[in-house]
Amino acid sequence: MSGSRKEFDVKQILKIRWRWFGHQASSPNSTIDSQQGDFWNRGQTGTNGDRKFLDPCSLQLPLASIGYRRSSQLDFQNSPSWPMASTSEVPAFEFTTEDCEGAHWLDRPEVDDGTSEEENESDTSSCRTSNSSQTLSSCHNMESCSSDEFFQALNHAEQTFKKMENYLRHKQLCDVVLVAGDRRIPAHRLVLSAVSDYFAAMFTNDVREARQEEIKMEGVEPNSLWALVQYAYTGRLELKEDNIECLLSTACLLQLSQVVEACCKFLMKQLHPSNCLGIRSFADAQGCTDLHKVAHNYTMEHFMEVIRNQEFVLLPASEIAKLLASDDMNIPNEETILNALLTWVRHDLEQRRKDLSKLLAYIRLPLLAPQFLADMENNVLFRDDIECQKLIMEAMKYHLLPERRPMLQSPRTKPRKSTVGTLFAVGGMDSTKGATSIEKYDLRTNMWTPVANMNGRRLQFGVAVLDDKLYVVGGRDGLKTLNTVECYNPKTKTWSVMPPMSTHRHGLGVAVLEGPMYAVGGHDGWSYLNTVERWDPQARQWNFVASMSTPRSTVGVAVLSGKLYAVGGRDGSSCLKSVECFDPHTNKWTLCAQMSKRRGGVGVTTWNGLLYAIGGHDAPASNLTSRLSDCVER
Repeated sequence: MSGSRKEFDVKQILKIRWRWFGHQASSPNSTIDSQQGDFWNRGQTGTNGDRKFLDPCSLQLPLASIGYRRSSQLDFQNSPSWPMASTSEVPAFEFTTEDCEGAHWLDRPEVDDGTSEEENESDTSSCRTSNSSQTLSSCHNMESCSSDEFFQALNHAEQTFKKMENYLRHKQLCDVVLVAGDRRIPAHRLVLSAVSDYFAAMFTNDVREARQEEIKMEGVEPNSLWALVQYAYTGRLELKEDNIECLLSTACLLQLSQVVEACCKFLMKQLHPSNCLGIRSFADAQGCTDLHKVAHNYTMEHFMEVIRNQEFVLLPASEIAKLLASDDMNIPNEETILNALLTWVRHDLEQRRKDLSKLLAYIRLPLLAPQFLADMENNVLFRDDIECQKLIMEAMKYHLLPERRPMLQSPRTKPRKSTVGTLFAVGGMDSTKGATSIEKYDLRTNMWTPVANMNGRRLQFGVAVLDDKLYVVGGRDGLKTLNTVECYNPKTKTWSVMPPMSTHRHGLGVAVLEGPMYAVGGHDGWSYLNTVERWDPQARQWNFVASMSTPRSTVGVAVLSGKLYAVGGRDGSSCLKSVECFDPHTNKWTLCAQMSKRRGGVGVTTWNGLLYAIGGHDAPASNLTSRLSDCVER
């Protein structure tokens, strides 16, 4: 190539670099000279007045310092003073002598190297630099060419942790060794501290372990520890039935909250009557409150299946006591719990006999049938235990003295939630028309759930429970008064149509007394009724019985002490405060003490031998002066 266009002119490069960085000549004793060594060797010097200048062309400057490397001639990679990245990472500049006009060297040092100033100017003005089509002549001022930018590396964290994982696998740069059993696990303190609060507290506080290269992890299963160390680097963890408990206990120790949550959710999915007690105890020991709550609720819901599994008879007495004390067991009766307790005692009779009286105190013995109590009294397990005999006698008094039951109340006389039955809400008003839906309330779960729909819409009907079935009687559908009867079976969740009443009735009262069901009073669409019909479940037919002395619609009815009470209601002219009582054995109605207020649409119930009248209206509903009564009488 010709002299006017050289492939590479080191002298011109050095002059350009001198202009960019503005390095003035340093004295022989300068700091730069002492620090950089040969890089700042002074070359030929010239004089301008009394000043001396350093000729940049005389410097023995490594080409790596300006980002250029000719591998065929020069190799500066091993330079101790100027470490350089790989050539693939450093942009190569091409320097030519064409079209570089306007590159003015404003403060260029004076030199005397045997050439004239004009020649130097000519050499300087003819140089051009390019890197990816960018020229030096485009930048008169480096500051004016720069602009602020924000750079965000994609997948930076992921790539960084991949490198860390690679270091872990090759045991590189590790600064701590975790020892669990006979296994030694190298790791990096920074990674462990970033993921685990346990390690963060250990390594950032002034404790002995913070300075140790080896840390013993007592009571930790080695495979679980290794799996969690790998999780710290990768964020991935395999959960299996055979390692889940070890993983959870280790994660709780290391305070890995996300792993604890994942393990708990995994165990929740594995709940079964055969393992729920073990999971419940394990969750309690680890302090996993959510898992313990779910496992406990599952145990209570499936208690009948749980007591037939091996886990139940292997429980310690303290856990049996917690179960027996719960009100949430899903059981049909208290006898079921007593039989379960006896099964547990007989599994290890010699060791568990001493705990029998303490555990028997959690059984609601007063709620057992009298025949069952009589059998208990003669049982060899209770006969020689004084404390057990006291509990049995307490239950017998509850049955023998019913009039004194209010004074005999105790935690053992409180029914469990599942034994009190289910509350049903039937029909009613749906916007402007009668509703067909039915919902039930479960005291144990404290939830309302829809169960079924009636065959048709009904308003002002009567409802009663007979033989564990729900009867819906009479009412009106918005157009006419009904005499039809429907029966809902909660076990089969099906409706069946029963024989109709002899009289169409809405606003009637319905109650069950000693087997038969009574439909009292109401309105037939034309007149207020005082007639009463009785449903015989054996004969499956309706028959009339004695009529009341007063017609009553929207009447409240209840059963107390073997008699049927008809309370309040409306007779067509006003609301009533009178009360009548029906004796099924004499087939007669008799007047009772009146209420202090008139009540139509009154609610009536009984409790502890008393009759309660709740709410109602004191005038016909069509009367604008009618108001709802908020008082209660008994």
